[in-house]
Amino acid sequence: MSKYLEFNTPASKESMELASDFRLKNQGLNYLDRVYWNLSNEALYEEIIFRNEGKLAKEGALLVNTGKHTARAAADKFIVKENSTEDKIWWGVYNRPLALEKFNTLFTRLQAWAQGEELFVQDCYAGADPEYKMPIRIITEKAWHSLFARNMFITTNDKDVLKKFMPEFTIIAVPGFKADPIVDGTRTETAIVLNFSQKTAIIANSLYGGEIKKSVFTVLNFLLTFQDVLPMHCSANVGKNGDVALFFGLSGTGKTTLSADPNRQLIGDDEHGWSSEGVFNFEGGCYAKVIRLSAEHEPQIHATTHRFGTILENVVFDSITRNIDLDDEIITENTRASYPLNFIPNVVEKGYTKNHPKNVIFLTCDASGVMPPIAKLTPEQAQYHFISGYTSKIAGTEIGLGIEPQITFSACFGAPFMVRHPFEYAQMLKERMLKHNVNVWLVNTGWVGGRFGVGKRISIRHTRNLLNAALEGKLDNVEYRSDKLFGYSVPLSCPDVPNDVLEPSNSWGDKNDYWKKYDALAARFIENFKLFEENVAEDVINAGPKRLSKL
Repeated sequence: MSKYLEFNTPASKESMELASDFRLKNQGLNYLDRVYWNLSNEALYEEIIFRNEGKLAKEGALLVNTGKHTARAAADKFIVKENSTEDKIWWGVYNRPLALEKFNTLFTRLQAWAQGEELFVQDCYAGADPEYKMPIRIITEKAWHSLFARNMFITTNDKDVLKKFMPEFTIIAVPGFKADPIVDGTRTETAIVLNFSQKTAIIANSLYGGEIKKSVFTVLNFLLTFQDVLPMHCSANVGKNGDVALFFGLSGTGKTTLSADPNRQLIGDDEHGWSSEGVFNFEGGCYAKVIRLSAEHEPQIHATTHRFGTILENVVFDSITRNIDLDDEIITENTRASYPLNFIPNVVEKGYTKNHPKNVIFLTCDASGVMPPIAKLTPEQAQYHFISGYTSKIAGTEIGLGIEPQITFSACFGAPFMVRHPFEYAQMLKERMLKHNVNVWLVNTGWVGGRFGVGKRISIRHTRNLLNAALEGKLDNVEYRSDKLFGYSVPLSCPDVPNDVLEPSNSWGDKNDYWKKYDALAARFIENFKLFEENVAEDVINAGPKRLSKL
């Protein structure tokens, strides 16, 4: 919408009805046009359609296109280096420092750009547990980003609460505002900059909704550690007996799909905290990858793509019938659905449990096709693999990825969002594992019978059966073998899974080729871990793999 057009929009009259007394001028945003405060989903739908920000799909989902940025601009994220962060952040490729004066320049230019603009505000919360709930303010240029915030975070409709709302952190998402690399010290015109001292983050020149979500996650990953809460990039569910399971894994590993189990209640699909009392969701919604989503294999998530309130990012549709095509990747492989958590029928409505995990699952997508489908880890092995975070990046989840999976290591299964040194998070994990007698499993959802392009992706059915067996205690009394290179324990049998599946070398035509590839993978692990060795305990380093030549 042009800042110079003077006419009412569908929600003009109710724009101030749920406004906080703590106005945007208190945060340095002055001389604005109209500000739309805490609009409902229905009101936002009307604004989105009116502003031509999205299209209505058959059955009510909202279709949006994020333009140039169909994934996170990981290389354009910065953290302001100042007194509160200087010696506490793990500075490097994921946590790039930005000088405070550069941020101030960027914010000053943003203030000037915002004059005369219409903005949307959602005052909401991150963290379902009342003890750790953080008030956050999401200020957006786009109406659909405001709906995204309502989907992803915890909201209230209490007028009195909203009137008195005071944010502890504010995210400003303005895709129409561009950074100036020369002036602002950024890499490109796109910038995601977090300033912990000023409790403000700026997302410039990106329409991708995931930047809002991950900025809040990054904030919590830093601040909650000072409250003895382990922040985790994982999904979580709970069984009928209160047994909690955590699922760690990057996009494309099956984290969201596997945690949405009809026999277990979903706590959340992506981001959680593990406190001294239990596990809680950071969010009020889900942000699921939906490319080639199957109604047969993922019925709960698939159903969300066909209802009012869901935002579908970069999903292809027929402009005449308004039918969506979840198999079409012409825009991007990274098609997404944002929807409230209660769209999944079997959820923990309050978003937290006072029970501790009994099982932790590390999901890895092994594109080399050599890792076993499931293995049990010792506490030290768990730390090693947690710090390593081995997987394969699937096409589309970050800018610049091609079609073929890219072998990678992402510390804590979420390196771009983990701002402390990985060993600090690993120590917190180990302490909780030992205290609560937690089983840790490494589950491969990648390829079998050969690498990508030769073998095939392991079946979801086999993976579900393996997980069910682990969670139900059916692997407690079976016989195990010790893996020759990695040392973890691999079960020799599992109910409803062929024994051959448990030994990946059996599906390779050439056994020598298998061991060469497995040894090469071990070498990649060892080389990657050198990045952390200086700050990691010796017993964790020794829990890593061995080369064939060393046996």
